[in-house]
Amino acid sequence: MLSRVAESLFWIGRYVERADGTARILDVHLQLMFEDPMIDESTACHYLLYVLGSPEDESITLTSADVLSKLATDLESTPSIRFSLNSARENARRAREIISTEFWESLNTITQQMPRKVKADRMHAFFHWVCERTAMATGIAQTTMSRDEAYQFYSAGMNLERADMTARLLATRAHSPNWTTLLRSCGAYESCLRTYRGVPSIRNAAEFLLVDRLFPRSVMYSLNRVLTALTKLEPLSGMPDRTNRHADPQWIVGRAISQLEYLAVDEIIDDLAVKMDEIQVATSRAAEAISERYFPADAVPTWVGEQT
Repeated sequence: MLSRVAESLFWIGRYVERADGTARILDVHLQLMFEDPMIDESTACHYLLYVLGSPEDESITLTSADVLSKLATDLESTPSIRFSLNSARENARRAREIISTEFWESLNTITQQMPRKVKADRMHAFFHWVCERTAMATGIAQTTMSRDEAYQFYSAGMNLERADMTARLLATRAHSPNWTTLLRSCGAYESCLRTYRGVPSIRNAAEFLLVDRLFPRSVMYSLNRVLTALTKLEPLSGMPDRTNRHADPQWIVGRAISQLEYLAVDEIIDDLAVKMDEIQVATSRAAEAISERYFPADAVPTWVGEQT
């Protein structure tokens, strides 16, 4: 497989999942700002932008409308839903010979139907629409792609982003009303109820979203899926570097899994923001290591023209 196609598949998975995760986070926190007059709107907006990787000068007073515009429909803002969906479509166009027609059409349709502006009274419906359409695209990909190296690159990107977005959502715990809201934003509330046979406590909710091995949006499950995909892709990378484990994506992801696995849940909850920052750093480093190993920039051929 060409490295450019593999890279496109990896980023399709990331961008579709990023759009979904951003919609979930915004839905929870913007709705909370509208419903709770006690919240300092500007402070909450600054924190939300910081968590989603788009910090602003703290001296600037922000409103929820500013955040909605920048993180939902602004095509020039890289963390925005619109930017992510457009980028997913562009990468799908580059990998058109690999992905199915149905997958391409689902990504093409969502970008064409994406509104240029979202009103405050319509934002919940908009976020629900984004989650619904990205879930459809993800489902089509998973039911039409052979489980070959193409799917493994897609799966690695999707699950790496999912681990990162769940960590970002948990990092906003200080500005969330309760754990039930966070569970609902991940579509995890009913599954958590069944798992713990009752109303989830703070500890149970945190444990479910962090280290549950069966729930698809938990950090542990997502990282394990990334590790599985990387293990299957390892033969494509040739002999691994035996002297630089820190640059090995499998080592980076495996280390993050181990840190979650061997820490008590109470320890993670007590220092949740720091631990979630560590997960985000690990996913960022893993993405860089994957790019260096499988999509090296110096491997891209360039046209130099005819020699005279």
